[in-house]
Amino acid sequence: MVQTEQGCAIKRPTRSGPRLENSTLADQLAAHHPHFIQLFPISARPCNHLHDELKPLKSFANFQQKPQMASMDGKREVCSPFIPRRNALRKTSAEIVSEARQSLRVQSTRRPFTPRDGHRQLFGKSYVRADRDSRPPSAFSLHAQNFDAPDSRPGSGTRLSPLDHKPKFPVLCDAEGPFKSFPKTPSAPLEVKKGPPGMRARLLRTGSLTALTPTEGHKQSDNKYGCKEQSYPSPGQKQLPAKRPPGTDKTEGRGGPHKPGPRRTASESRITQPGVDSGDGLTECTAGRKAEQGNRDITMSPEEDAESLVWNNMIAPRLQQLESVAAGGSEGSVDRLCDLCDGLRGTLAEADMLGRRCKRRSGILRTLFRLIDLDSAQLNLHIAELCLALCVSGNNLLNICKLIFQISRRESNDILFQNSSVIDSFLGILSNEDVSTSGEALLYCVGTLKFLSGNCAILRLLLEKNCVGAAQKLIQRLCTAADTDFTIAGHILVQLTATLRNLADHPDSRPLFISFSILSELCVVLSNHREDPDICTNVSRIYSKLSSYSECRLALAQTPNCYQLFLELLNKHHQKQDLVVRLLFTLGNLAAESDEARWQLFQCEGCVDSLLQLYDTYQRRDDSPHTQPRKGPPRAPPGTVQQDEDVLVKLVRVLANMCIHPAVGPALASNATCIRLLMETLELRCVQESEELLVNVAATINNLSFYREDSSVLRRSQLPMAKLMLKLVLSSSMDAMLEATRVYGNVSQSKNVRDFIMQNKVHQFAVTLLDSKSTEMCIAACGVLTNLAQDPPNRASLSGEGAIAKLVDCLRDFGPGDWQLVSQVCQALWNMIGCGPEKLLDTRERESLLKILTTYLDEEAALKWIEDDDVRDFHRACWEFEFLPVAQKLMKTLQPPDQTA
Repeated sequence: MVQTEQGCAIKRPTRSGPRLENSTLADQLAAHHPHFIQLFPISARPCNHLHDELKPLKSFANFQQKPQMASMDGKREVCSPFIPRRNALRKTSAEIVSEARQSLRVQSTRRPFTPRDGHRQLFGKSYVRADRDSRPPSAFSLHAQNFDAPDSRPGSGTRLSPLDHKPKFPVLCDAEGPFKSFPKTPSAPLEVKKGPPGMRARLLRTGSLTALTPTEGHKQSDNKYGCKEQSYPSPGQKQLPAKRPPGTDKTEGRGGPHKPGPRRTASESRITQPGVDSGDGLTECTAGRKAEQGNRDITMSPEEDAESLVWNNMIAPRLQQLESVAAGGSEGSVDRLCDLCDGLRGTLAEADMLGRRCKRRSGILRTLFRLIDLDSAQLNLHIAELCLALCVSGNNLLNICKLIFQISRRESNDILFQNSSVIDSFLGILSNEDVSTSGEALLYCVGTLKFLSGNCAILRLLLEKNCVGAAQKLIQRLCTAADTDFTIAGHILVQLTATLRNLADHPDSRPLFISFSILSELCVVLSNHREDPDICTNVSRIYSKLSSYSECRLALAQTPNCYQLFLELLNKHHQKQDLVVRLLFTLGNLAAESDEARWQLFQCEGCVDSLLQLYDTYQRRDDSPHTQPRKGPPRAPPGTVQQDEDVLVKLVRVLANMCIHPAVGPALASNATCIRLLMETLELRCVQESEELLVNVAATINNLSFYREDSSVLRRSQLPMAKLMLKLVLSSSMDAMLEATRVYGNVSQSKNVRDFIMQNKVHQFAVTLLDSKSTEMCIAACGVLTNLAQDPPNRASLSGEGAIAKLVDCLRDFGPGDWQLVSQVCQALWNMIGCGPEKLLDTRERESLLKILTTYLDEEAALKWIEDDDVRDFHRACWEFEFLPVAQKLMKTLQPPDQTA
């Protein structure tokens, strides 16, 4: 325990010039208190403002010193030597200004730092899912052969069972063999017959095309895509159509009805595979366009005729250009190909042939897929953009999403996405695709958005395109996914919550998060995936960011059972520091302003026990070099010491904010474990190394010391607590000094604590603090002096230190701006000069004080400088209820007897 030197007196400091800044005040304290320098030399650690770099609203609210002579918030009735007991029915000034004071003095704590991933990948190095080995990869190779041609046949070894139903449409039979014309099983050999003269050899199937493009009519097929096309069939060759629904068979020619032949074998059939686009159609392998037009056996509808015209005149030439430019490989071919892709999309859009409306989209997709092997990010993004506009599905959709994911992994490619429609297409996928059928595609889609949301320009673009709304729809589907899809849903949620975490950084996202109820939706995610620490950590980061703002705190506080859920997660993942610190920070924010939130948190099952158990765990494992050795768990690794201390900072803040509630405060003040842990922290920590933690502990003790029930453990420990506070007063930290002074203002209601303060010269620090420019510092110092002046022997000592002159200076300097401070000054002056026979004021000081009080007691003169009506009402309330009663009594005491009569 550090003790100041006995008998160390200081001269009455005289103040000339402006009031002192905190750093200058520390120098003055060092000049008048040699022991102040011995503890922490100012030159070794310059005093600075601890929270200059902090974000708004991240710590305690309403942590006011509540000295005996002026109850600051009206929660306890306090009698003073000069103020009669207030009428309980009369509204006090503290009740009027309580809400305003919360926002005027907020001691902040830093929001936990959110690190950015150094590499763009689906799952970071800290990913700890149980099925780690089965997770989808971030790195893979994609080539044209990985894409399915829309009309490709089944893979090798795949055989389809024959249909067991008979066709329901009428079939014309041969007179000689009535049953010879019915289709045969796949095992039957293919029977080839020569048809009548003029009959064309054709391959027909459902959705087949009736006209052949120039490129298709004169080119051999690319076997890579399983499409076998021939230029002109021999005159007598005859190919049989596949079975089609009634009304689609248009094989009747001029020579008479065509007789159905035997069915083809599976190896000869063109059948769409499972998972392959079902509506991509089939390219006809027929004769050229001239022969097609000369044949009159087919009647084309006007729509088909118009589509054929567009295809032949506009689309087919562009496809030929794409293939020729790609084959040329000249310099600048990539830019030319990108322009051709854009032109092709524009043509399809004008002809209303995007999506699945184009019957020949299979030919377009095959041409686009072949271009992927050119391995150009710019071109591949144009190809993917057009493929998504053509509504690919199944395996092709997955590969397109993988292709875009690959492109987005390079941060240098972000600029390619800013003027692309890929983001719009991906947001549509988020809103509409089913998890069970397109789960992996959704994963790579959301993973891409996660990468892109790290770019500030694209982040704003995502917000404009309603990414938050699309994410809400996907969250709802993921939370209701079947058990069989639980794993892939978890993978997707890791990416989606990381995306939302990035979006939460932008101020424009907050109204969207609230309007789409994202905060409550994320609570459902936490409840369903509470075993997954990665999802929980991402969600906690979102809450940590958004709970710093009042509108988001309100939305989160209205979510049912969120407090109980947070406590359960703290118990389950108590060893995961990055998750624990963010949940505690969020709880501290929720309890910072709302009494209802404090009570709901306190009412949760096992709340106090869980928090104190967590406190004890992290305090014992944080055996940092600046703490004394003790028994307990092994010392934490050096790299985690600061992280563990950050947990304690946030946890103590939760306790401090909770105990502001009038029912929670007495319960915590009576909890022996809570008081023991707080005192243990003060005893073991050093201000230089753990400044923020000790400041928060002192603020918590200040709140708890306000409750003076008989059951209060802190009330029985006031003297040991005052001794522990001494090292905070003697430190170079003005924040620590302020909180310790506030504690002394409360515990100095005890006689033995007042004696300890006088014996250890703490009152000299309180007098010196009156020179501060900080109104908070002056209020805290006035509270200590008010209590010390209750004892007659102390009044002369305080006067000898220049307390009365400094109090008069405070009255003059702060009067019109802070009536609460001025009322506190008047209470201290009353106790010093109005409660005993001592004459501590000379005539000049008395006249100066009377002149100031006379001016301030004139309501019109005191409030005339305030122009804003709302501010005027606030100051009038403070002036009337806080200042006026004390000032009138002090005025009456100072006036000569003949004037008071």
